[in-house]
Amino acid sequence: MDARQERGLAIAATSKIEKHRLGWRVPSQSSNGVYFVNLDHGHPFCTCPDFEKRGLPCKHIHAVEYVIQRETKPDGTTTYTKSIKVTCTQEWAAYNEAQTHERERFVALLKDLCDGIGQPEYRFGRPRLPLADVVFGLVFKSYSTVSGRRFASELKEAQEAGLIAKAAHYNSAFRYLENPELTPLLKSLVEQSASPLKAVETDFAVDSSGFATSTYNRWYDHKYGNRSKQAFVKTHVMCGVKTHIVTSVEATARESADSPQLVPLLTKTAETFPINEVSADKAYSSRRNLHAIEAIGGTAYIPFKDNAKGMGSRTTGYDGLWHRMWHYYNFNREAFLQHYHKRSNVESAFSMIKAKFGASVRSKTPTAQVNEVLCKVLCHNICVLIQSIYELGLEPTFWTFEAKEPFAPKVLEN
Repeated sequence: MDARQERGLAIAATSKIEKHRLGWRVPSQSSNGVYFVNLDHGHPFCTCPDFEKRGLPCKHIHAVEYVIQRETKPDGTTTYTKSIKVTCTQEWAAYNEAQTHERERFVALLKDLCDGIGQPEYRFGRPRLPLADVVFGLVFKSYSTVSGRRFASELKEAQEAGLIAKAAHYNSAFRYLENPELTPLLKSLVEQSASPLKAVETDFAVDSSGFATSTYNRWYDHKYGNRSKQAFVKTHVMCGVKTHIVTSVEATARESADSPQLVPLLTKTAETFPINEVSADKAYSSRRNLHAIEAIGGTAYIPFKDNAKGMGSRTTGYDGLWHRMWHYYNFNREAFLQHYHKRSNVESAFSMIKAKFGASVRSKTPTAQVNEVLCKVLCHNICVLIQSIYELGLEPTFWTFEAKEPFAPKVLEN
């Protein structure tokens, strides 16, 4: 099965394809348009650009063939069932309440989270700013989407409201953002902010995306000479498929492979959440990842690469799990895709983060860029919790486990 056949199978499993007087009406995956497929004149025909350019069966033609195959009876007759339009309903009362009270709820939940941050020890110098107040200001600034200088007045208001003890100067906040010791603290806050939904989420999806920066790297192209290439912060997340809460995150200031990130993300999520399913794309397809997911009691729905074989190799030998999932993927494709397409929820999570808090970062140094992205992810999680408060009747509480002390680096120099 080639890539176009695979995409056609995905369209047939998830989209509304119906018979039309002009042929078959197939929705586009990349836009709101539709294409028409006709199989009645000897050679298949499709109105999409891919078919017009190549003249070979495209993914839309394959999708129609799968639909016809699915609806053909053993005696050879074919019945076309009427498609049912599924409408996703919004609980508008809960949504409106969450949106109108989001800001006041946001600062209250953020303060509860920051109350679990212990003050680190300092080696020398004058007394430092309370670390909890600094983190509160950095995350609140990301929520506001304004610059540090323009945010100074809002931080003063937070101090007057008793949310923080001292408002940090914007230059001090920038210096803290550049400290690598802040990165594990922000990751811990992201994980802690997801913990109130541990009774809701059991299925998870993994993916990566990039946040644009204002810095550029130089690279040499043999054909065109020197060019400028924009740098991105590569961000890997695992999220719940019901609420889009991010349960674990890893951000790097340089390009990083996807597959090795799954196990660390999975391990962190499994510390709090029961894991039933994990969905990811082909970039995460490896024996190591399959076995890691099975080891914590979950099932991996990760498509196999085109060159993957069901049998073992000379180096690994026979692998029963790999063999079983390879056969399930190839011979029970429709059932597999019903689970696999939960993966689209992690793309929705990235879309939510970028649309609301920006798809780029303002910071100039790599460490500060990573920390700024983590602040955006934390803002997203708090907003998801606010929606859950009104939709599920959830009352979030943080730092409830007695064995864990408030998180703080041993030494943090600003």
